[in-house]
Amino acid sequence: MVNGGPHKGNTWLLTEEAKRFLTDIDGDIIFSEVHLSDIGLPFCTGCSSCFRRGHWTCPHSEKVQPVMDMIEDSDGVIFSVPCFQGHLPGILKNFTDHMAFMLHRPRYFTKKALVITTTGGVSARGTTKAMAAVLSGWGFNKCYQLPIMALSWNDYRPSAKDLKKTHDIAGKFYADISSGKLHVPGAGVLIPFNLFQAMTAAETDYPTEDNSFWPKYAGMRYAPGIPLTPGKKLLGWLIYQAGRRLLKSTTVTYRK
Repeated sequence: MVNGGPHKGNTWLLTEEAKRFLTDIDGDIIFSEVHLSDIGLPFCTGCSSCFRRGHWTCPHSEKVQPVMDMIEDSDGVIFSVPCFQGHLPGILKNFTDHMAFMLHRPRYFTKKALVITTTGGVSARGTTKAMAAVLSGWGFNKCYQLPIMALSWNDYRPSAKDLKKTHDIAGKFYADISSGKLHVPGAGVLIPFNLFQAMTAAETDYPTEDNSFWPKYAGMRYAPGIPLTPGKKLLGWLIYQAGRRLLKSTTVTYRK
């Protein structure tokens, strides 16, 4: 459970309700929590070292890596995401900025997520969609969304309707994880996977960590073990071929 807000407010309250419901379903679930406000993560400086040299070279790696490891060790992740001005709160946006290298080098292919958002007024759905898009970029296999209009500033009391929505979506999240089923990725996931793989397939004057990452997926249209329909395989191949053509005319430079 990742608390992406600066305190334990309305959204965390609803997140804990989801936790209680999941515990009722299965008392053997082990929960771990990380509150981003507690880890002291400095602002991302935009140094691009994670892209060029590897995420372990990030100047804030000792803060980021433990959260990455928690995600890796989990079967599913619940992201508690308060709606701030129709988008992610700054503390969570800062964390996702540190993880931006995964848009080039995704990894959490078997993970599933539940994104919970509350808002005092509008834009809860836009907030969950924004976080779901980020998680797709990281490689997440499935992302469930629970946007709730709380109509409250830090005095939220979930209605019977809100509780039912929470229980329903949490139940689907649990059932999906328990099934072990992995879902066919969408086109929006296949595009970066095949495009970045193709664009790092040749030697370049400006090599990055991408050039070391992608050879292990050579010939694959998506990560091993994830199902692909014939149509999606064809789409991945077409995207890959387009990336090879782009490679011939595209050079991304950086100061060495």
